[in-house]
Amino acid sequence: MIIDAHAHLFPSKDMSVNEELVRQAELNGIDRICVSSLGRRWSYMPTMEDCVEANGDVLRFMRMHPDRVLGWCYINPREDGALEELERRVGEGMIGVKLWVSCKANEPPVFKVAEKAIELGVPILQHSWFKATGNLPNESTPQDIAELADHYPEAKIIMAHLGGDWEKGIKAVRPYENVLVDTSGGYPEMGMIEMAVRELGAERVVFGSDAPGRNFCVELSKIMAAEIEPEDRNLILGGNMMRLLEGR
Repeated sequence: MIIDAHAHLFPSKDMSVNEELVRQAELNGIDRICVSSLGRRWSYMPTMEDCVEANGDVLRFMRMHPDRVLGWCYINPREDGALEELERRVGEGMIGVKLWVSCKANEPPVFKVAEKAIELGVPILQHSWFKATGNLPNESTPQDIAELADHYPEAKIIMAHLGGDWEKGIKAVRPYENVLVDTSGGYPEMGMIEMAVRELGAERVVFGSDAPGRNFCVELSKIMAAEIEPEDRNLILGGNMMRLLEGR
C-alpha cells in the first residue's frame, strides 16, 4: 500500500481536470492520494466561503473515487466558523485538517484548531518552510510547529515539506514525538530521507508528493533511491499513514 499524504486538486471548478491526478497516481503505483484544495482562486487569506467551496470540491472528488481519494479539510483558523467546518467535514469522511499560510502554527487560532483536532481524533497537516528569500507574513517555520507540538503533545501533526530546508526542519521537530514529517515539495537531494530516518525514526516520516505542483514519479524517487532498510521504506510509503489514520 502506497499512500500519498500530501496532494492537491487543481484550482478549478471543473472536477474533470483532476482525473489526471488519479491516472498518474495509478501509473506510479500509488494506491491512495490524500488531497486538499486551496481554493478555486488561491488566496493567502481565504474567506470562510472560499474554504467551504474548496472542501465541497474535495468531497465531490472523494465520492467520485472512493477507492482512491482521501480528503483533507482546508480552513483558515482566523475565520469564524472554521472549527465548525472542520467538524462537519470530518463527519462527512475527511481525514483531518490542512493548514497553509493564513496563520502561523504557534498562534492562538491554530491552538484552537489543535484542540478540535484532538477532540475529533484527526491529524493536522501543516505547511512549513524555511525560505532564503524570507517567509510570507503568516507562513510557519519548523520552529513554529515545534512550539505547537510542545503546547499540544496529544496532537498528531504532520510537518509538510520536511520544513523546506530539511536539515533545519528535521532538527527543529526532533524532540517532539507527536510530529511526523512529509517528504513532499522539494527537489530530491542526497541524504535527505536518510537523515530523517536517522534523526526521527522511520515511523515519523511519510511520503507526500505535493502533486500536481510536483511529479509523483520524482517525489517517489526520494524514497525509492534512499539507502534505508526495506521495512523503513514500507513504513514511509504507507504504513505510517495507515497507522495515523486508524482505519479512516
